[in-house]
Amino acid sequence: MKNPPSILEMNAFDMKQAAALEPAVRDLVERRQRLFGTGSPLFYDAPIHFVRAQGVWMYAADGTPYLDVYNNVPSVGHCHPYVVEAVSRQLALLNTHTRYLFDGIYSYAERLLATFPPEISNVVFTCTGSESSDLALRIARNFTGGEGVVVTENAYHGNTSAVSEISPAYGPDVPLGRHVRTVAAPDAYRRPTEDPGARFAEDVHGAIQNLKRHGVRFSALIVDTIFSSDGVFADPPGFLAPAAAVAREAGGLFIADEVQPGFGRTGDAMWGFARHGLVPDLVVMGKPMGNGIPVAAVAARPEVLRDFARSSGYFNTFGGSPVAAAAGLAVLEVLEREQLVANARRVGAYLRTGLRQLAAEFGRVGDVRGAGLFTGMELSEENPPRHPAPGLARFVVNGLRRRNILIGTAGRDGNVLKIRPPLCFSNENADLLVGNLRDVLRAAP
Repeated sequence: MKNPPSILEMNAFDMKQAAALEPAVRDLVERRQRLFGTGSPLFYDAPIHFVRAQGVWMYAADGTPYLDVYNNVPSVGHCHPYVVEAVSRQLALLNTHTRYLFDGIYSYAERLLATFPPEISNVVFTCTGSESSDLALRIARNFTGGEGVVVTENAYHGNTSAVSEISPAYGPDVPLGRHVRTVAAPDAYRRPTEDPGARFAEDVHGAIQNLKRHGVRFSALIVDTIFSSDGVFADPPGFLAPAAAVAREAGGLFIADEVQPGFGRTGDAMWGFARHGLVPDLVVMGKPMGNGIPVAAVAARPEVLRDFARSSGYFNTFGGSPVAAAAGLAVLEVLEREQLVANARRVGAYLRTGLRQLAAEFGRVGDVRGAGLFTGMELSEENPPRHPAPGLARFVVNGLRRRNILIGTAGRDGNVLKIRPPLCFSNENADLLVGNLRDVLRAAP
């Protein structure tokens, strides 16, 4: 039986098909392979050469506009002029590291921490979400004295050596650490239950006990609070709280990975954990913080961070640089000024209404779920019922690409359409997506 696709294999271009591409694109693909080797994946059956972007649109070399419903890195919109101006202005003045005094990074830290519950009052800056996840693991080990980690069975938390060991989404060729245990995602579609929170907490408890039986002291439960790589599971609000309580009762920490759901994407609040009434011990942030400028962070309860800071500390040359701070502060200001969190809530609800109409029309649209502008649309077979349909998902992804719409997939089997556009997405953009999805599904074999 074939293994499910890894996170790098989902919707990936097959290099064996390069000869069939149009000459200009083929030359770029071959040049890329010559320079990068064979381990650098591309999207789609026919890769796209992009040259510029603005808002929710990306423009190919031939001028064709593509609606972006996939990229969450430019969270407030591609090349937002306010962010571009703030970064350019700071880059012309000063860009160095945090071992000098610089008030800009303190202004940003104050503004960022003000979005958290008061219990979380310290922040450490990094460059990437992977670095943040790695740092959070180090802090948790230091605080608890343990190393055991519990994650969901298709989680992705980054790409450092330590973090790849807690990222099952890489597939079987990247082994998990012996200190890692996985639990099923809180999937009420495939595993119906009246209380997904209780079942998830029970699974976490079982994983912690398994670590204990093997002589591994428990350190942390880390979850992406919208379970994006597992297939997007947002509801019901509050279901994460019992599992976090189980982790703490076992002497561990609860780490909220907010790289994907954070910065207003869920539409209810700035942070995905807020939907569950939780105050994490550590919060991991990344991609959307700088709208494309590499900036990331770990926010912490001070009592959790204190001994780690005293015993080893942390320094990152580019983490918290003046330019990174300028980008981060500009993003927070745009989120507030343009009311993008409220827009995510409003447009996300409108989009899911349209997608659920498709579910009523097409039996192979098995489920539509999400929060704000993060939606998962599960494609499944009608016979046997609820059986994943990754082939249909790939057909839809590439069908939309031919209609100039960019989308990706998620889930263990790669059968969930992952919809996470920039937060300036509009109802009109949603209508365009739904209309084209309907046409592609009608054409599906």
